[in-house]
Amino acid sequence: MSRSEIQEALLRLDELTRRLRRECPWDREQDERSIVPHTVEEAYELADAANRRDDGKLLDELGDVLFQVHFLSLLLEERGAGDLAAVADNTRRKLIRRHPHIFPPDSDETAAALAVDADSVSTAGEVLRNWDKIKQGEEGRERGIFAEVPENLPSLLHARKVQRRAATSGFDFPGVEGPLQSVRDELDELGEVAGAEGERARDARFHEVGDVLFAAVNVARKLKVDPELALRAASERFRGRVEHAAALAERSGHDWNELTPDEQLALYARARMNEHQPGDRDA
Repeated sequence: MSRSEIQEALLRLDELTRRLRRECPWDREQDERSIVPHTVEEAYELADAANRRDDGKLLDELGDVLFQVHFLSLLLEERGAGDLAAVADNTRRKLIRRHPHIFPPDSDETAAALAVDADSVSTAGEVLRNWDKIKQGEEGRERGIFAEVPENLPSLLHARKVQRRAATSGFDFPGVEGPLQSVRDELDELGEVAGAEGERARDARFHEVGDVLFAAVNVARKLKVDPELALRAASERFRGRVEHAAALAERSGHDWNELTPDEQLALYARARMNEHQPGDRDA
């Protein structure tokens, strides 16, 4: 697609967005607080499409997110606080500023002020460390290791963000073995309180389960795995196996809900084994 075709497509979307804002009763009523939940929902649907590697769905969900960005930018424009062009230009300047290894900074740029060595950047990890260092030094940013970590992030992403900020300060394991050992240690501690009774034991279990999850997220971070997407994929695999196991029960004339736990587990094991076969041997 040529640049002119992209411009024309975006202009058509701009015209449509403005017309909806003027003429649609629902769109006229919206503000940032009412529209952002839809934005978050669309972002999750986009993440799901990307995780499934469904290009058709990805194309559709990218469009939905693009519309959300356009609509929110229009709300800024109505208040005289900015517009889509300002959003795009601000993002462009920010990306240039945070990539000094590609765009050499001027003497008054944040990257230069922080003495970021652009010439030493050769890995993705170094790029991320520079990014965080530059971001923390930008004007108007909150100060502190964990400044501006969004509190409303999903818990797994919040944990990863906190860990990444700590790592930027130098507080990090050198490799993945340390985080893996932390998972083992936390599981041992959870096992010690798992069967205990009383309110203190319940509080301890709550604490230790959180530590196990936090340690697992740290392993994912070191392995460059998105914990949110990985957990979603695991949930989908589990759901598929249970549905397959229930279908196997039905084929043999049994109701899945009436089977004993051992019988269900045996069918689940068969369903899991069939995942690794070129075809469904039980079909």
